[in-house]
Amino acid sequence: MNPVRMFTTQVCPYCIRAKQLLKQRGVEAIDEIRVDLNPSQRDEMIARTGRRTVPQIFIGETWVGGCDDLIALDQKGGLVPLLNG
Repeated sequence: MNPVRMFTTQVCPYCIRAKQLLKQRGVEAIDEIRVDLNPSQRDEMIARTGRRTVPQIFIGETWVGGCDDLIALDQKGGLVPLLNG
């Protein structure tokens, strides 16, 4: 399974929803990067994605986007194949 990396904050409801969906699809471990604890990580996130909001989700080397993007990918049937690599 491709590794999942997610830029998050502690109290973000979209982050929680994205993590729930990923776990439902079989993801056992998510590498969470807490931008609320380390502001330099937010700068890295913005540089990589051009977005300021969390979550920002990467599966393997593929940038998925935010929670809505993840849900849309799943509804199109693209999430599980991306996770499985």
